[in-house]
Amino acid sequence: MESLLGKTLSELKEVAQSVGLPSFAGKQLAQWLYVQRVTDFDLMTNISIKGREALKASYSIGRSTPVREAISVDGTSKYLFAVGGQFVESVYIPEEDRATLCVSSQVGCQMGCRFCMTGTLGFHGNLTAADILNQVFSIDQRLTTNDKRPLTNLVLMGEGEPMNNLDEVLRALNILTADYGCGWSPKRITVSTVGIPAMKRFIEESDCHMAVSLHNPFPAERAAIMPAEKLFSITDVVALLKQYDWSHQRRVSFEYICWSGQNDTPRHAKELLHLLKGLPCRINLIRFHDSNSEAVQQCNALTAKRSNSEAVFSSSDEKAMEWLRDYLTDHGLTTTIRKSRGEDILAACGMLVAQQ
Repeated sequence: MESLLGKTLSELKEVAQSVGLPSFAGKQLAQWLYVQRVTDFDLMTNISIKGREALKASYSIGRSTPVREAISVDGTSKYLFAVGGQFVESVYIPEEDRATLCVSSQVGCQMGCRFCMTGTLGFHGNLTAADILNQVFSIDQRLTTNDKRPLTNLVLMGEGEPMNNLDEVLRALNILTADYGCGWSPKRITVSTVGIPAMKRFIEESDCHMAVSLHNPFPAERAAIMPAEKLFSITDVVALLKQYDWSHQRRVSFEYICWSGQNDTPRHAKELLHLLKGLPCRINLIRFHDSNSEAVQQCNALTAKRSNSEAVFSSSDEKAMEWLRDYLTDHGLTTTIRKSRGEDILAACGMLVAQQ
């Protein structure tokens, strides 16, 4: 049955008319779906009983709850959602001043980054806007019910490459930020990408922040760990970004997982400055899975198998990361070290594998 969740205001007006309701009922539907976030047609009390019955006969609301929750020792929570016979994961990250939800845009991922556990899943399909919004609404509702901090920020950094599912991603973002929808500021939302040509369309059609998975400034070295480099080089990615204005409220940032001796050296630091010169941005340094937990050992084993190489991904130590942060910052490139969260439940960066 067709879902109402994920439909725009104009589409909801068409739905209303298709079941014999006046056009203005489309706005009422949007209010119930995106503001009140109801999960039952019978709660739509300003729509006639006859109208509600007609809606039930042809449509579903499109909401579902997680089938599993895992809670980390650091307070991070990971949720498993069933989607059309497949499973995807979302991660809730509470902090002192914010609460961020990391959501998936695809089932698995086709980008094949050698260091990423999610890449071991392969690609199994795109999520719809309804699937993306359901992650946000269902988890936010659960947080409210359990007296936890409600969501303040959203990142599309879960399973998948958002730019490879851009129509549905943009649809979801439009509903989240529209006046008839959730009314979120685009500045509360960040969308990630490994860097593919579709990012140009995203920049021009959305006001949300962008995060680019960089990980190595040298194209040849980056290509060895990120196949997407061969299709759209990081030099082309940065050249494209420099065509747009990032000097005001909208931000572009670069994600940079640090590996000992592989991308944390003075040679790499100098090339990062050269590559990003003239682009207002920040770099987020990320620790690789440096825990000795059984879950992380499992992750490292899978990524090693995926890499099909003798290369070993070993996290940079604290001293090396602090040196890289300070060197880049001292030379005008704002750089921070991002704290890894949820490693013990496979919820950290690159560790989502839709465990059932």
